[in-house]
Amino acid sequence: MIPKGRLLIIGGHEDKGEIAGQNLKIHKKKISQSHFEILGTLISKIPRAHHHIEIIASASSIPVEMEQIYIDSYKREGFTKVGIIKVEDKKDGFNPLSIERIKNAHAVFFTGGDQSRLVTLLVETELLNTIKKKYYSDKNFIVGGTSAGAMAIPEIIITGGIIREALYKDDLKISKGFNLIDNLIVDTHFIKRGSFGRLAHAIILNPTCLGIGLEEDTALIICHGYKAECMGSGMVILIDGSKINSTNITHADPLTPITVDNLIISILAEGSCYMLKERKLITTKMS
Repeated sequence: MIPKGRLLIIGGHEDKGEIAGQNLKIHKKKISQSHFEILGTLISKIPRAHHHIEIIASASSIPVEMEQIYIDSYKREGFTKVGIIKVEDKKDGFNPLSIERIKNAHAVFFTGGDQSRLVTLLVETELLNTIKKKYYSDKNFIVGGTSAGAMAIPEIIITGGIIREALYKDDLKISKGFNLIDNLIVDTHFIKRGSFGRLAHAIILNPTCLGIGLEEDTALIICHGYKAECMGSGMVILIDGSKINSTNITHADPLTPITVDNLIISILAEGSCYMLKERKLITTKMS
């Protein structure tokens, strides 16, 4: 079944914390575009009297001042109603008032934090089922996520992993995600945190999937589940494992580094597009 709605996955930037030893200094040539602006641009193209977004804050606790930043920023971009749904316990995913708010929303946005927590709280809840139904049936509905919120969107997600000088069999943890799109695995803050090896590891384990490495202030807009357009100041690294010839990942012991050949790497930047099913790069914007 082809979804009618759109996905917006963003590589992050709003996270305030730095991870010691895992950040590279990034020098930018372009002005960053926030996810508020990107969502505002998308929603402004849909004619209606008002635009309503619900922010789901389950991956981390959002302080009151951050809530107000979200509300003010989205309103500046044209959303007339901005709500925040807090899911702090599994039962919150069955709250009839929250479910009704999703039914009336034009966009839903998952914040950053901890993707494992986000998935644990929302998978197999009526709230997530309602989001899925609306995403598949409403051509004007947008599901967005940044950082952990973006990583949680596919069927398979990275929940943890150690970044070393080489890849080792037990260093990566993967799990089931929201399953809003299949055959993708998303990693975020990709360049800044040196996550190439981690995403490559995930693709070696799941070679039918396409790895999406999103740098900060960079996003992919995915239409109909297979047309992806890049936006933002950074790049998106794609890792395709469909042509792998050989790897030792199935029989390597925990102390033997993983090897692989024939991973296919593509780089997207603003204005370029990619057909996810065909694994084909398009260098001009799609109509």
